[in-house]
This record gives sequence, structure tokens and C-alpha cells, in this order.
Amino acid sequence: MAAALRDDDLDRALSLGLMDADTCTGCSTDCRESLAAARDARTRAFEARERYRQREMRLRRLDAERDAGRALPSSRAATSAAATALPDAAAAALARAKARAAQRKPR
Repeated sequence: MAAALRDDDLDRALSLGLMDADTCTGCSTDCRESLAAARDARTRAFEARERYRQREMRLRRLDAERDAGRALPSSRAATSAAATALPDAAAAALARAKARAAQRKPR
């Protein structure tokens, strides 16, 4: 692992178990520190990547909710207009009643 880190080959160091490795007591202090620093840097990078993925999912969800909210009023208006429309016979009866009421009450 130390050789992979010296060669800046993080893929190889990860495949050799960088994230799971404990510092060995036979290594020098510099070796242990570089191993710990590399592991900590990869941990922070993995955590940042996860935060980015969570943020992207949250933004996509919010966009979908916003788009659904924009589409809802037009469908709601069509539904309410259809629900409030009177049948022809009822509309005619209402018109006759309004006409009679208008004749009774002069304005």
C-alpha cells in the first residue's frame, strides 16, 4: 500500500485495502502518517461524494414536486369546471327562475 501511495496510485491502494488497513507497528512514523492521511482523505472524499449524491436526489425530488404542483392547477381547474357545469335542463330552469325573480323585483 505504501508503494501505491508513493506512486500516487489510489486505485491500487484502495484495492489493497487502504480503507480497512490498520497502521502496522513495523513501519516508520512517516509511513504510518502517510497511510493515515491518505485513508482520512479518501474517507472525506467518499463522504463528500455521498453528500453530493444525496443533494442531487433531493434537488430532483424538489423539481419533480414543483413540476407536479405546476401541472396540478390546470387539471384541477378542468375538473372543477366540469363538476360545476349544470346539465342543460337545470341551466334552463335556473334561467327561468332568474327571469321570474327579475320581473318581480324592479331594480
